[in-house]
Amino acid sequence: MVSEIEITPCGPIFGSIRPPGSKSLTNRALIIAALAQGRSLLTGALASEDTEVMIESLRAIGVAIDVDEINHTLRVEGNGGQFQGENTEMFIANSGTSMRFLTALATLGQGTFRLDGIKRMRERPIGDLIKALQQLGADIQTESDNGCPPVLVRAKGLPGGKATIAGNISSQYLSGLLMAAPYARSEVQLEVDGELVSQPYVRMTTQIMRDFGVTVEENDCRRFVIAGQQQYQARPYAIEPDASAASYFWGAAAVSGGKVCVEGLTKDALQGDVGFVEALRQMGCEVEYGKDSITVTGGKLKGIDIDMGEISDTVQTLAAVALFAEGPTRVTGVAHNRHKETDRIGDLACELRKLGAAVEELEDGMVITPGTLQPARIETYNDHRMAMSLALVGLRQPGVVITNPACTSKTYPLFFEDLAAICQGD
Repeated sequence: MVSEIEITPCGPIFGSIRPPGSKSLTNRALIIAALAQGRSLLTGALASEDTEVMIESLRAIGVAIDVDEINHTLRVEGNGGQFQGENTEMFIANSGTSMRFLTALATLGQGTFRLDGIKRMRERPIGDLIKALQQLGADIQTESDNGCPPVLVRAKGLPGGKATIAGNISSQYLSGLLMAAPYARSEVQLEVDGELVSQPYVRMTTQIMRDFGVTVEENDCRRFVIAGQQQYQARPYAIEPDASAASYFWGAAAVSGGKVCVEGLTKDALQGDVGFVEALRQMGCEVEYGKDSITVTGGKLKGIDIDMGEISDTVQTLAAVALFAEGPTRVTGVAHNRHKETDRIGDLACELRKLGAAVEELEDGMVITPGTLQPARIETYNDHRMAMSLALVGLRQPGVVITNPACTSKTYPLFFEDLAAICQGD
């Protein structure tokens, strides 16, 4: 396994690419298809560490899943929410979506389930989700006192009722509750306490739920009502390319002054991260929406002031682009980024400073002031997005070395191969 990779600078990049399937959509579709009765065919599915741990955990509760990596399809034989656990162990690695979604799902079964992950996962909060599930009648707790995994579930089905969920840490808590709620014994009412971060991901969740045949009432991402004893309907389901992954190629166009077309995504995509291109437009790029594509053309870049609360997974990409802009870029609305795979404010600031920028950390973001770019050995903190985003700097600045490039296997195993190919015009 390669321990580090040095990015080769290139001229303006011109090309097109279709990124792998969306992790967010793949893992949501897996949960819902597993709960449905019958066979669902998921096409365009992502093959990565995050989806692998989800698949293995669902297999542990008796869901048969056939993986066709060549054709990017998953055949899921749902069990209708009828599953047993006898001290069933689920190892989640560092997949936030898997931990939050499977924790809620486990409460629907019968028996004992334990969910754990790597050291970083044991530092990622889940206490607010646990409290909400307890309000709905679940027997669930964390093994430690810090409100982080491991999680122990003594499941007897989910009674239902009313619960309040904090909105400021992760929208995945709410998405996990929503997807499990139709299988509760009675109606579930969910109230969001405070401002909900990453709202587009919640809208994505409710849309997939409806696509699989259940009803959800919602009031502007503040209150949700889901009737109990519903059933997802097995079906074929096409998964969009990953918009977060697409951000690196749109960012490459901006950094290099080239033109990159991402295929398979449109302005109306389920994933809110397609909105990243509008941030690039504000910085000076041109954006063209096609029938089945979005193209970004680089231009003279300027710093901007932007709230990225709804597209927080693309903050690191924008930070890389900001190093080539005239004037500072101020990013706000992303306090929850400190609780991701790494501290995506503090650790990101550290790496940007290595590259020559002046960075002021804010409570909910940062101010990036470009300086004279310089070579740097980038620590990735085992965070796939740190590796992929800061690799873009190396397209212009010689001597940028990315450590632990294999961490991109979490969501995009072939990222560096695809980046090299589009740089070469392949």
